[in-house]
Amino acid sequence: MPQKDPCQKQACEIQKCLQANNYTESKCQAVIRELRKCCAPYPKGRSLVCSGFEREEEEKLTLKPTSK
Repeated sequence: MPQKDPCQKQACEIQKCLQANNYTESKCQAVIRELRKCCAPYPKGRSLVCSGFEREEEEKLTLKPTSK
C-alpha cells in the first residue's frame, strides 16, 4: 500500500478554495502558502502534490531575466 502524500490535505484545501472563488488564485494565497510550508521540508520527489512547486522553482532558476 503506497504511503499517503504528506501534503494531500493542503492540496485539497487549495482545490476547495479555488472552486469556491471561481478559480481566482489571488483569493487563495493563504492556502497556497500553507501548501508551500508543508512542501518545504520534504526532499524532491517525496510528495506528488509538491511536484508542481518543484517545477515552478526550477523554471524560475532557468528563466533568469537577462539585463543589457
